[in-house]
Order: sequence, then C-alpha cells, then structure tokens
Amino acid sequence: MSATVNWGIISTANIGVAKVIPAMMRGSVSRVTAIASRDLATAEATASKLGIAKAYGSYEELLADPEIDAIYNPLPNHLHVPWTIKALEAGKHVLCEKPIAITANEAKALIAARHASGKLLAEAFMVRFHPQWQRARDRVRAGELGDVRAIQTAFCYFNNDPENVRNKADIGGGGLLDIGCYAVATARYIFDAEPSRAVGLIEHDPTFGTDRLSSGIVAFPDHRRLTFTCSTQLVPYQRVQILGTKGRLEIEIPFNAPPDRPCRILFDDGTDLTGGKIAVETFPAVDQYTLQGDAFSRMILGTETQEFRLEDAIANMRVLDALTRSGATGGWEIV
Repeated sequence: MSATVNWGIISTANIGVAKVIPAMMRGSVSRVTAIASRDLATAEATASKLGIAKAYGSYEELLADPEIDAIYNPLPNHLHVPWTIKALEAGKHVLCEKPIAITANEAKALIAARHASGKLLAEAFMVRFHPQWQRARDRVRAGELGDVRAIQTAFCYFNNDPENVRNKADIGGGGLLDIGCYAVATARYIFDAEPSRAVGLIEHDPTFGTDRLSSGIVAFPDHRRLTFTCSTQLVPYQRVQILGTKGRLEIEIPFNAPPDRPCRILFDDGTDLTGGKIAVETFPAVDQYTLQGDAFSRMILGTETQEFRLEDAIANMRVLDALTRSGATGGWEIV
C-alpha cells in the first residue's frame, strides 16, 4: 500500500458533502478519490463540486473499484449496518457514521463481517480526535479535578423538517441516536468505564414519532454518573461540565467544534462563584474531521493503533438501548 489511503464515499449525504469530505480531502494521508450516489448525475455534480476524480451511479460500483482502500459511510442510520457489511465483504476498511447501528443487536452482526474481512472498522465519533477532548481526559487522569463524580451534558438543535432523515422514525431518526449518543460516548471516554444501568425520560413528536426531547441518568461504577438532555426541537446549544471534588472542567463547544477558530476549555476550582478564578485553556483552530480521517488512514497504514474498535461502538449502543427501554417502562434499565 502507498503512503496514503484512497477513500470512497457512499452517499452524497449533507454531513459528508458539507463537512466531512472537504475536511478529509485536506488530510495528509487521506485521498478522497471516489463518491457514489444512487443517481449518477447527483454523484457527478457532487464530485465536480468537491474535486473528486470518480463518480459512480451505485454504491456497488464504488465498492467494486480495486483502487479504493477505505469507505466512509454517512448513509441514514438504518443503512449503516447493511452497507458497512457490504463494504467489508468487498475488502474495504470502513469508517461508519455514528450511531453505528440502530440497536446493539443489529451492531453485533458487524463482528462476523469484520472478522471475515480482516479489515478495520470504526464508528465516526470525531470528537475523540479533537485536542480539547484529549486534553480534558488527560487532566482528569492526572487528578487535576480530584475525584470526578459527575458529567452534565446538553446538546440541542431545532429541526422540524418532515423530510429530514432525523425526523423519520422508521429509519432510525430522533435525538437519542443522533446526538444523545455523543453524551454517552464522551462520558464513557472521560470515566474510562462502562455504566451499569440507565433511566430515561423521553418525549416523542406527535407527528414524526421520533424522540424530540430526551433526558437521562447513566450510572457508572463508584457512584459516578452522567446526566444529560438532548433535543431536536430546542434552541441550538451544547455544553459539557465535568465535575470533580477539586475542580470543574467545562468544554465550551464540545461537539460541533468550529474548524476555523480556536476552542476553549475552562477550569474552575470553585473558590469564586462569580467566575473570577476560572482558568481558560485555548486550542488552535483544527478540523476534527480532518484529524479523524487521517487517524483512521494511519491505522490502515499500520502507523497508528486503533483505540476505539467495534466493541466500543456496541457498548455505546447498549447504553442507548437501555435509555430507550427506560423511556417506555419508566424505570431503571440494566445496560
């Protein structure tokens, strides 16, 4: 294999076209060389717009291209597992958008496909490649916050478009799978542990049938906990608070970190409730999608170790499953 990885994109989904693909194309070891759509004209127009060499009118054609090393799968949630399996069977490494499946049981089907292919597979939680999250975890591990006992997360946006895939219940739409997954994944990342039980309070849109307002408590070992609220129909907002016995760490823009301006995390020892003692740590502008793409490319090239494997994605899905069950039963559910 060459010193770069040739990527193919299945789907002209907006998240890929607007954010991920341009970012990956700026990578040092990632080359986006092909894109596919179910409509050839759409694929050709997108390829022309982004400067991609090849356009295909079907996903199957792209998967058959022997020059493609890896696939990025940003299809709607219900197509993550089937097309990831097809890509693995075609001998491609796969970076699949989150959530990797609609349920943990569905995600388990990927285990055999990955094993049979011998290829790498990862869930695309780009935030874990941003320096602000890596620094936050380092500071927690160094004991700067004391004993970290609680994480509070808010993640909201407003989207009431009936044609948007996030508002279609039958294909895995809704806030918990779309953005609640970030709250769970980042809490597991910071606590470096798996939770035991969860309780969720979920409100569904009366027209779409999707969860539009979800709140939850996720219990981790040693009495640690995540509390979160996510919504697809509230004012856009996101914030993470990591609370320890000696300090509080706030991640100002935790999930949609802007690629064109610096990001900040704030440390507060609590001695001045007006905020006079808050210390700010600033990170230069980076594109977390570029970092994610290059990191996965280096894993393929064998120059970087894969930290978050398929098993991590399945573990995250188990928590989301428990929260969904709790929303129906009204009680605590075992993860």
